[in-house]
Amino acid sequence: MTATSRLPPIRTLGFSAPFRWLAGGWLDLWRAPAPMLAYGLVVAAASLAMTYALYVSNGAFWVLALSCGFVLVAPVLAMGPYEAGRRLEAGQRPGLAEVLFVRPAFRQDVAYLGLALLVIYFFWGRIAQIVYGLSTFQLHETAEAFLRFALTSAEGHTMLIAGTIVGGVIAYLTFVLVVVSAPMLLDPRADVFSATATSVRSVAANPGPMTLWAAIIVALLLVAAATGFAGLILIFPWLGLASWRAYREVVGA
Repeated sequence: MTATSRLPPIRTLGFSAPFRWLAGGWLDLWRAPAPMLAYGLVVAAASLAMTYALYVSNGAFWVLALSCGFVLVAPVLAMGPYEAGRRLEAGQRPGLAEVLFVRPAFRQDVAYLGLALLVIYFFWGRIAQIVYGLSTFQLHETAEAFLRFALTSAEGHTMLIAGTIVGGVIAYLTFVLVVVSAPMLLDPRADVFSATATSVRSVAANPGPMTLWAAIIVALLLVAAATGFAGLILIFPWLGLASWRAYREVVGA
């Protein structure tokens, strides 16, 4: 038996699928609102604390770079909503302890995926630093100075455009690797190699719908960031539950 034959089959979907996942995830959110909103509160508080620490230490550049890079590590942070989606699908009611401490996620393959995302996250930061360094010879030590440079100067505009293009490519390639593999690893029979291969095959079989799904995720996370991360309280668990539905619909038994 070949390696491909051991992988699960992939379904072909239409462009309406991402909106179906969002609708289903929204309904799931309100079937277990207390643990899901508490989970979102934890993620929002951690994101705000990290951003504030960078801001007060005059790490203005890193506030922008690492906030944008949040989308890279978000899939592995959403193990709680994936577990909630799995339990809701099975007719169970998830509790807060069950989504904060997801027992199937405490295994080697999930750690490998998390480590890979962390490496990509640090690589993202390095690329952002190079783009910034090539755009200016000055060091903007305060958030106000950095924002003034980025928004009002030609060099700042060039930095934002180049950073968006390069970062977008890295983010999309990461999405291809994890959109299915992260929730799939809740299945103890799946290993990190078969899960990532299945994720790549899922996007290859559905490039249009999956690219639309990636754009929706980025748009909602940007909305959450624009609210000072308060929007993550609602948006993060919603996207996690919708991502579980995406995995279950695109990957066959």
